[in-house]
Amino acid sequence: MINPLNRPYDALIIGGGAAGLMAAGTAAGNGLRVCLVEKNTRSGRKLMITGKGRCNITNNCDVQTFIASVPSNGRFLYSAANRFSPQDTIRFFEELGLPVKTERGNRVFPQSDKAADVVDKLVDFVRDSRADVITGEVKRLILKDHVVFGVELQNGSQIPADSVVVCCGGASYPGTGSTGDGYRLARQAGHTVTRLRPSLVPLTAYGEECRRMMGLSLKNVAIKVWDTVKKKNIYEDFGEMLFTHFGVSGPMILSASAHMGEMSPGRYRVSIDLKPALSPEQLDARIQRDFELNHNKDFSNSLSALLPSKMIPIVVEKSGIPAETKCNQITKEMRRAFAGLLKSFEISISGFRPIEEAIVTSGGVKTSEINPKTMESKLVRGLYFAGEVLDVDAYTGGFNLQIAFCTGRLAANSLNRQEENE
Repeated sequence: MINPLNRPYDALIIGGGAAGLMAAGTAAGNGLRVCLVEKNTRSGRKLMITGKGRCNITNNCDVQTFIASVPSNGRFLYSAANRFSPQDTIRFFEELGLPVKTERGNRVFPQSDKAADVVDKLVDFVRDSRADVITGEVKRLILKDHVVFGVELQNGSQIPADSVVVCCGGASYPGTGSTGDGYRLARQAGHTVTRLRPSLVPLTAYGEECRRMMGLSLKNVAIKVWDTVKKKNIYEDFGEMLFTHFGVSGPMILSASAHMGEMSPGRYRVSIDLKPALSPEQLDARIQRDFELNHNKDFSNSLSALLPSKMIPIVVEKSGIPAETKCNQITKEMRRAFAGLLKSFEISISGFRPIEEAIVTSGGVKTSEINPKTMESKLVRGLYFAGEVLDVDAYTGGFNLQIAFCTGRLAANSLNRQEENE
């Protein structure tokens, strides 16, 4: 490739997140002259807050399970995942000197439980590879005749390069630097950016019930998400959730949001089973025993052994049983209806929280315009994309970081092959 700018770099990587750090360190390790451009003074800022500050690196699963956990264009990742699988990611970090552990749901974390350790190892990986790192913000790609020749920064300076890998992340958590820059650069190159929406994001709810229970965390409960348009349950889970001033959040809710499509008023309902370990008959027997023990107490004062205190007033209201009703006056029909409420406590969802609060962005650079075997643009020679900027997103559990690592790795190794072919 003839470069009119007399370029000094073989490859320029835009973005110092998971995909960018992997791409920069890999490409430089392959012997290429590499420059990583990151707008923040420190790389990996979004990585620092993932997994509640613990960093869920990947999921300890096989490639088929990984692809099945990517509802948006999972098959596009077939080559990337086979060339750098979740097992390869685990080995990669262990070889860098970061011991890892596997927890519930095959989630992989550093043994230290510190996301900073993951970031430090990736930053060291780039530094040890002797890639240059520049702090700056990319204004535009330098393009000519469908070929990329480098980038221009916001300060007007130009960095020429044979290849450019866009790893800018999505539009979630803009405070970490993910402000949608990659979409702007993709559009400049003529790429289609599919509709962006939040994924792995808290949900807003109608009414005041959630606000009144704000701060209440439920553990070991089960949920089902009912889609009134498709008329079926689209998601089921067991674990933890949280009531907030706007609605619901927590691990199960974030996972559920990834299964929700177009949001419309009242389309989705979350049904919470507050006593999943008990069958309806067992729960009815349990409630009957509680009522017998508190037979002279008001209904509202008999539930402390059954429910969290913040939840009792709401459950009493939804039950339709007057709060002052004595337990010995509650009929069998009333009791069984109450048990049914505990097995299916419904929250009507009004929407997603803003994309800025989402863990990942759903949507991005259209995958049909990217070569899945190399991550190179089909429209612009020498332009590559990796990570969240692509229209691929997964469920919670380490799958989204695995997307970043395997696509960043594939893009970097494809640069090396490109050099060999010229």
